[in-house]
Amino acid sequence: MITFKPKQVTKTLLEVLPDRARDVLEKRYGLGTDGETYTLEAIGKSYGITRERVRQIENYGLQSIQKSEVYKKHYDLFIEMQKLIDQLGGGIIAEHVLLDELSTDASVRNHIYFLLVVGDPFFKSKENPHYSHRWYTERKIADTVEKALKSVHKSLDKDALVSEAEILERFRNELIEIADKHDEETLKRWLLISKQIGRNPLGDWGPSDSPNIRVKGIRDYAYLAVKRHGSPMHFREVAQAINELFGHDAHIATTHNELIKDGRFVLVGRGLYALSEWGYTAGVVKEVLRQILETDGPLSREEIIDKVRKERYVKDNTIMVNLQDTNLFKRLANGTYTVAD
Repeated sequence: MITFKPKQVTKTLLEVLPDRARDVLEKRYGLGTDGETYTLEAIGKSYGITRERVRQIENYGLQSIQKSEVYKKHYDLFIEMQKLIDQLGGGIIAEHVLLDELSTDASVRNHIYFLLVVGDPFFKSKENPHYSHRWYTERKIADTVEKALKSVHKSLDKDALVSEAEILERFRNELIEIADKHDEETLKRWLLISKQIGRNPLGDWGPSDSPNIRVKGIRDYAYLAVKRHGSPMHFREVAQAINELFGHDAHIATTHNELIKDGRFVLVGRGLYALSEWGYTAGVVKEVLRQILETDGPLSREEIIDKVRKERYVKDNTIMVNLQDTNLFKRLANGTYTVAD
């Protein structure tokens, strides 16, 4: 991906500095042999100076490198990095995405990041509640992408999940003029700039603060498993699906207990759970019967069975046995059933 060796380049650049300035930059950016990064406070303490003084030395070091002949000698590599930002991100890319593309080695990533900070053909926007740290080459493109990301986030319902195809379509519609100039991979990388939009382990997108995206426990894993299945599942099946889909060790008993306590699920049969968002009514069969008859009025045996079977996975006989409770229901002269007075 890159034609130069970051560690060799940073070593050459740092050699133009006095010992203390070089040591400060090595510690701040993790350029030493241990790869550890240090805070301004920690460095200041080791030298017996204030954090502000350390910051001044850091800025002095960076500016000295940029003014040096060595920097000019290596300027082609900064142009190469600029072209990478354009190539991978179409002019703007999240910092973590860029570093992931360039190296998986934490130590090498530190050196690449340092070169990004020192380089001047590109610019950094710091993270905020809306966006991650990001690097850009054209301010106009950066503004367009960020504005589009905000609009896409506003279009998402709180706990809704949308497919990757749908989120990309919404994004394209917001980007308007520049969408056709960039491929799908670039658009996906742009989505990763947003801190408000996220993707769950199954590849669905939604608001990043939703439990359906930021999956934290068995309940969230169970919700995604049942939603992916598309129809009611036995709690044993749910536990198995969690293991298979997410590689998470879900105990059967624990899974059952979590399903019982979470309002996103409805018990619709013996150990069978559906999602409440599918329109299933909570409660035992008698409660379902009462709600149906109160809503629809007197119904025949066949009509009642048909409606209850849409809410519960139970046998016809079980429904009829529950209808015999004269404290709750009564049979009218025409053979239909209604709620008891």
